[in-house]
Amino acid sequence: MNIVAVILGGGEGSRLNPLTRDRAKPAVPIAGKYRLVDVPISNCLNGGIRKIYLLTQFNSVSLHQHVSQSYHFDPFGQRGFVRILAAQQTPNSDAWYNGTADAVRQTFRYLMDEHPDLIVILSGDQLYRMDFNEVIAQHMERNAEVTIATKPVEREEAGALGILQVDDAMQIVNFVEKPGTGPKLDPLRAPLEDECYLASMGIYCFNAEVLKRLLMDNDERDFGRDIIPRAINQHKVCSYIFDGYWKDIGTIGSFWEANLALTDPLPTFSFYDARAPIYTRMRYLPPSKINCCDLTRCLLSEGSIISGHRILSSIVGIRSTVGSGSVIERSIIMGADFYDQEDPQPDVPALGIGRDCYIRNAIIDKNARIGDGAYITPEGKADETITDLYAVRNGVIVIPKNTVIPPGTRL
Repeated sequence: MNIVAVILGGGEGSRLNPLTRDRAKPAVPIAGKYRLVDVPISNCLNGGIRKIYLLTQFNSVSLHQHVSQSYHFDPFGQRGFVRILAAQQTPNSDAWYNGTADAVRQTFRYLMDEHPDLIVILSGDQLYRMDFNEVIAQHMERNAEVTIATKPVEREEAGALGILQVDDAMQIVNFVEKPGTGPKLDPLRAPLEDECYLASMGIYCFNAEVLKRLLMDNDERDFGRDIIPRAINQHKVCSYIFDGYWKDIGTIGSFWEANLALTDPLPTFSFYDARAPIYTRMRYLPPSKINCCDLTRCLLSEGSIISGHRILSSIVGIRSTVGSGSVIERSIIMGADFYDQEDPQPDVPALGIGRDCYIRNAIIDKNARIGDGAYITPEGKADETITDLYAVRNGVIVIPKNTVIPPGTRL
C-alpha cells in the first residue's frame, strides 16, 4: 500500500495574530520546544507514513527552516521525505492557493509522482495523537472511498462544528456545517450508546483516484464546505470515530489553554509517550540551570537560565532567561532563537525576562526583551486591544516576537 500524506500549512492565521505576524500557523511554538507542524508529521512517521508533503503560503520562511533542519531521512534505509510545496506561479496559473481544496488541486501532479493508492490530508494546527494504521485498516475493511476522522461531541458543543450524519454502518449520509443547538441538530445524532454527535476533525483519507475526480474540472475551494458534501453524494464515505484527545488550535485562547493543560500532573495529552513520540529539531543545547526559583507545574525547556522568585503553571521555552525576583503565573514564555553574544546597549534590556517582573495570563513570544520591574497582565484591558507593544485576545495578553518592553513598564 503506497500512502502519501498532505499537511495543509494554513492560511493567514489571523485569529492567532500576533503569533502569526511573522510566521505560518504550523510554525508557532508549542510546549516549549516543539512547533505545531511537528504533531501531524510525527503522527505520520509513527504510523509508517514516510512520504509527506507540506503545503505552505503565508509567512513560510521559519516553517521552511524548521522542517529542513528537523526531518532528514537515511538515503540508504527506508525511503522517505518531508517535502515543502510552496504556492507558485506556473504557465497555467498565477494565483495563490485559494482554500484547502485549491491548494491540493494546484499541487496534485506532484503528489501523483509517487503513484499513491491513498492520500491522507491533515491540518497543520491541531494537537492530537492518532494511529493512522487504524484509520487505513478500517478504510480498507469497509471498502470506503473516503474516510473522515470524527470526534464524538455533546449537543452544546456540536452546534458550532461541522456535524456528520451516519447510518448504522457508519457510512456518512449528510454533512451540516454549524447546525446550531435547535431542532436542525436532532436528526444528526449518532447511532451510539451515548447521546452524541460526530464532528469532523478535518482529517481525511482518500482513495487517490477518487480525490482526483473530486478536485479536477471544478474550482471548488474548501474541503469541508465543498468537496466533502459532494463526496458524500457521489462516493462511499465512512466515519472513523476517534475517542482520544484532539484540540483545534485556531485562536489565542485555545492555544493558551492547550499549552497550560500540558502542565497538569496528569495531562490529557502528554508529550511523554515513548510509544508514539513527537519529533522536532535536535538543537544540542546545554541543560537548563536553576539558580533560585520556586517552580510548580511547569514545563522547562533546555538551554534556560532561571533565577526568578516563582513560576507557576507555565511553559518556559528554549534559551529562556528569567531574572531574580520575577513572578510568572499561567503564562507561556517562548524563549529565544539565540543567546545574547554581546552586552546590550544601556537603554536596551537583555534578552528574556528581567528582574522583579510580574507576568500573568500572558504569552511572551520569542526574542522578547522584558525590562526590569515590568508588570504584564490582561487585567483591565478590553479584548481585541492592539498596540505596538502588546495585544489582548481571548483574555490573554500577547507580547509579539522581538518586542522590547522598557524597564518599569506597566501593561
